[in-house]
Amino acid sequence: MKGDLREMSSRKSRRMQVCSALALAGLGLAAVLGGTGPASAAGTVGDEQYRPAIHFTPKQNWMNDPNGMVYYNGLYHLYYQHNPSGNTWGNMSWGHATSKDLTHWQEQPLAIATDDQQDIFSGSVVVDKDNTSGFGTAEKPPMVAIFTSAYKDASPYRGLQAQSLAYSLDEGQTWTKYSANPVLNRNSANFRDPKVFWYAAPGGGGYWVMAAVEATEHKVLLYKSGNLKDWTPLSEFGPANATGGLWECPDLFPLAVDGDPANVKWVMVVNINPGGVAGGSAGQYFVGDFDGTTFTSETTKASGTLPAGTPLAGFNDGTFNGWTVNNEPGNLKNGPFGDAPAAGTLPGQNAVTGFAGAGLINSFNDGDWPVGSMGSPAFTVGSDYLNFLVGGGQHPRVSDKLDNTPPPGDLLFNGFEVPDGTTLAGAGWTGTGDLAPTFQPATAGGDFFIGAKRINTFETGGAPGDDRQGTMTSPSFTVSRNFMSMLVGGGHRDAVSGQLLEAQLVVNGNVVRTVAGDDSGALNWKGWDVSEFAGQQAQLRIVDQATGGWGHLTLDHVMLTDQAAVPRSDETTVNLVVDGKVVRTATGANSEVLDWASWNVSEFKGRQASIRVVDNNRFGWGHILADEFVASSRPATPRLETYDWLDYGRDYYASVSFGNMPTDERIMLGWMNNWDYANAIPTSPWRSAMSLPRQVGLTQTAAGPRLVQKPAQQVSSLAKRISYTEKRARSITPGTHVLPSAAWGQVQKIDVTFAPGTAAKSGITVLGNGNSSTVIGYDKAAGKLYVDRTKSGNTAFHPLFTSVDSAPVTPDAFGNVTLSIYVDRSSVEVFAQNGLRTITDQVFPEQGASQVALFAEGGTAQLKSITAKPLTQSMFVPETNTVKNNRQ
Repeated sequence: MKGDLREMSSRKSRRMQVCSALALAGLGLAAVLGGTGPASAAGTVGDEQYRPAIHFTPKQNWMNDPNGMVYYNGLYHLYYQHNPSGNTWGNMSWGHATSKDLTHWQEQPLAIATDDQQDIFSGSVVVDKDNTSGFGTAEKPPMVAIFTSAYKDASPYRGLQAQSLAYSLDEGQTWTKYSANPVLNRNSANFRDPKVFWYAAPGGGGYWVMAAVEATEHKVLLYKSGNLKDWTPLSEFGPANATGGLWECPDLFPLAVDGDPANVKWVMVVNINPGGVAGGSAGQYFVGDFDGTTFTSETTKASGTLPAGTPLAGFNDGTFNGWTVNNEPGNLKNGPFGDAPAAGTLPGQNAVTGFAGAGLINSFNDGDWPVGSMGSPAFTVGSDYLNFLVGGGQHPRVSDKLDNTPPPGDLLFNGFEVPDGTTLAGAGWTGTGDLAPTFQPATAGGDFFIGAKRINTFETGGAPGDDRQGTMTSPSFTVSRNFMSMLVGGGHRDAVSGQLLEAQLVVNGNVVRTVAGDDSGALNWKGWDVSEFAGQQAQLRIVDQATGGWGHLTLDHVMLTDQAAVPRSDETTVNLVVDGKVVRTATGANSEVLDWASWNVSEFKGRQASIRVVDNNRFGWGHILADEFVASSRPATPRLETYDWLDYGRDYYASVSFGNMPTDERIMLGWMNNWDYANAIPTSPWRSAMSLPRQVGLTQTAAGPRLVQKPAQQVSSLAKRISYTEKRARSITPGTHVLPSAAWGQVQKIDVTFAPGTAAKSGITVLGNGNSSTVIGYDKAAGKLYVDRTKSGNTAFHPLFTSVDSAPVTPDAFGNVTLSIYVDRSSVEVFAQNGLRTITDQVFPEQGASQVALFAEGGTAQLKSITAKPLTQSMFVPETNTVKNNRQ
């Protein structure tokens, strides 16, 4: 997988490219992609806050996709995408870890390193038992890695992705790149992630099969080879089902349905980013047959028809049919919406799909740069639901403010607009290090500043960059109003990083307020309530102790105001307006595929309403797609929810299976993160974990054979004695009921069975402390299991992290919902109804949070049983303790 460079939105207009280039000077993007990160947090490795106890993490630095997972001579090998030089994505190489039991992992030296010609992207490893490649001997067969070479500018293949080989003659410890790489080149920039396996032909013999993706075309390409060096095409699969993002990390393997060797089906796994069922990254799968040449899916879904109801707008007659269109003047084209509906994809845009009929709203006219809005004619709400198709950028509505005008008040420091040729030193500012005021104000970097000058700690010191550090303090001023409002951009740092990056309000020598950016080049309005300091003298201090990606702060237009700052809403949204107020809102999912959204509008029946479509975003995914507004009696089902998913949470991606297993079982492992926020999760000195290893199988359901998943049997060896259990049924009355402390834990397995009864919602909470917790519940009306992490602890590090993730779950014949929950400091993995549904989510609880509670809302549920078992730490423990219940 290629990671952070996956711009799936669209190619921008020439104007957008110029503006982006100017903005990058203040973004520190080069530092992000180069992989420099925050300083290591203090403490013993393995005991840091948020460090998983039973999931693999590298000792330090960035990790993403699992690669080359294979069993050989008593060891499980896990290779993985790794940045050996920093804690954010970059410098892609293959890290390496080994285990005797899939739970106790020992990190090994770097396996395959990036070089000046190529980055080493995802792939697989095979044990070439018959030495078909010729890299070893019959007595000493080689291990062969098949990986994607992502070629750099110094290579004659620059800009391309192609498949290459490396081989190991010492059981996977050291690797030699094949001198004739690449072995498979399609002259494509998005051909990657080869998964290779040996196909045993029914009549005898066999050959190697490679499954790789053309990521932007939503295709899995199958090839065959007799020697791993020479590849010929077999067939293609796709596009099919979810295509809202890049297709990545495929896998193809057989499974016996319910263990019946006479009923074998093949499973095609295709990971996708963005476009997952919960948003962002996810893995989907297809069930079908593979005849050695072609995979034929039995689970591909048709696009579906319009929901029943009364059409309100369809845009299929070549006009906007009475809608009011407000396009921003002064752009190269009449953007963002143009004069008429789009017929589909616009120039420079990736393929738009999922709309119905001949036209749709598409605000990519003239690229992402122009902003504007559209409004429907007024109509009377006469049904319970309003269904519509939506796609495009994921920028939710945050306020009524769509412009950048400052609030009324008193401007401090003249907005940093000092006379040309002078600096803030002449305006009474003092500073240290790279933030000496002689370097400020800056005239470069950031977006949505006012005037020509601002503070930008990237553009300071001897040379611009995110590693510039120091402090800068303003002259004193009197706090004369109740609020301070200012434009703030750039980066932020949390306490775990050990770095400080913020603007501070200092009163009587004490820091009383702080504010920082959101890892964005766009400055936005933020501020403080300062009424308690009325009449006192204060100073503004800028502190930049940060290095690495987003290690800078931008600041402009500091004001004393009578009202709190209102942030500008950089939204791409569809909104329902009643009595002049927005009462419902929806946004896209960073996808050019439109899917159904529904609003329950029953409370507005009989009232006048209108639909307003807003594009107020100029940058990546700064456009909105909308189509087919239908008034209905029932909500439309999003197409994404009809597809088959490996996991319904936000944090199970790039999942593939182990090769050359010692027993007849299929074990998968996934990256426990999501590209929506992967570089921002608050961990240091490492970033990202792998999921627990999962044994997967197929079981017959009413819809046909479907996957079931459970933690690999070896995980059970980590369980200690039961610490808490209830086996008699009892009621769960409305409210939240904390269980005795024996049930609490930060590293534990909880098995719970409950019946929803009359409760609208019921379930269990974990990692709680009375103020916050992670909620795992069942919504009876929706028929869904959900994990709610909106109040799970630290959620503010990225705007897309907060989520409620749900999976369709049907109670069993006795009306029960049965869950196995694995809690590990900063994650929950939930297996429902014997593994038919899973939800995996990262969470970052408050320090010490470990409470477990039962809850019910809107009625009474019934607890049938609950058992809690602490789990023994398996990571960062002495190797002598790492072999228990080993299955080899």
